[in-house]
Amino acid sequence: MKIHTLLFSLLIFVGCQKTKPTDAAPPTAEIIEPQETLEVSANEKIIKTDTLTISTDGTESSTDFILAHLVDQQADKDSIVTVKYRLDFYQNKTKTASSKIAIKGFQKGSEWMASYGLTSETSKNSPFIQITVGYPACGYAHDNYLYYLKNSDLQLVHQWSSMTDSGWGSWVEIVNPTTKSDPKSFYCKTVAFVPADEDENLDMGVLSHSDSISFELKDNRWKKMLLSAKDKPYFEKKMTFDQFNAAE
Repeated sequence: MKIHTLLFSLLIFVGCQKTKPTDAAPPTAEIIEPQETLEVSANEKIIKTDTLTISTDGTESSTDFILAHLVDQQADKDSIVTVKYRLDFYQNKTKTASSKIAIKGFQKGSEWMASYGLTSETSKNSPFIQITVGYPACGYAHDNYLYYLKNSDLQLVHQWSSMTDSGWGSWVEIVNPTTKSDPKSFYCKTVAFVPADEDENLDMGVLSHSDSISFELKDNRWKKMLLSAKDKPYFEKKMTFDQFNAAE
């Protein structure tokens, strides 16, 4: 089954903001170990295969695609499904690399999307490939993967979960500080906009930033460093739903 892809761009929140005041000392930068994928085997039984065309600036490539092979699926006692996929990357219709991932809480009917580039502005001729998979409806979590594929060498640089529901949710914002499609460094942060539960105004929300991470290419491998305390917001601001969407 061929699943048409749409260019999915990360939301960029523009503006000069002040961080939330704190009496705590700034956290020490923490080196994050490289992302790991499962061992790839070409002899696995394939249950089904989805074809992902890779898009660049909204245009699907006719020669570059990914075959997502479902090779295992298990349900636990709570009916939570974990699946394993082998992703085969093709460029110019030639298989160049493979990666194997496991997804816990997989929803039947989930769809795949793939695009080149760290951002939509730097997607042309980019070695970065972003993949997302999840059920196509609000309120469902999506799994996201950022790969770096160059000279047949494939690396899973980063992975994260995202969720949006009627304008609320959380996601990762990637920032490329240059105009190059193949930079030597970049960074990202987790952005969340959630209802302010303690506020009687149901339209009021809290914008937060957390998990600031820097990425640097060293010896042809991407290294990353956590610059803020893990899973703890370093910036928070109250605003209305309309204010947040007007600032996008």
